[in-house]
Amino acid sequence: MGKARRPVQIIILFIIVILGGYAVSAAVSGGGSGKPAVGDKPPAIKLLGLDGSVHTLEEYKGKAVVINFWATWCTYCVSEMPALQAQWQKWRDQGVVVLGINTGEDEMTVRNFTEQLGVDFPVLYDSDNEAVQSYGVVPMPTTFFVDPKGKIASIHEGELNLATLNDQIRQLLSP
Repeated sequence: MGKARRPVQIIILFIIVILGGYAVSAAVSGGGSGKPAVGDKPPAIKLLGLDGSVHTLEEYKGKAVVINFWATWCTYCVSEMPALQAQWQKWRDQGVVVLGINTGEDEMTVRNFTEQLGVDFPVLYDSDNEAVQSYGVVPMPTTFFVDPKGKIASIHEGELNLATLNDQIRQLLSP
């Protein structure tokens, strides 16, 4: 029995090492997190907004949606806010919705920030970072462009400028 036991122990050890390696690589790379990709339906959200209402993606069905994950402490997020506001004003009458999802900050901080910059597009709170996790957001800011059919058309990680944002929205609306 002793001789037969040794190969079994080696096989079990080998399986444990393989599974451990998989778990570590999945944790590091975000694999298995279900991070949405271009062509996927975006994960559902149900978040409280600055307006006091609970918002879901379902209420924007049939519209082009720009979902921007941001925070007041993020320099690039702050820099792109005027471009997001300008594009919201330009495109909202054509069925485009800009959703700003603040990541983990309190209401007073977010309200003061948006009032200072004159932001009036819907801003939602992701206080427990549930949306951040379901969208697999790592760098800030990250923006998801969702077409009127409800599919992710593109994902932009990092700061957006006015021209890039305008081009992305134009593409969302083109047939």
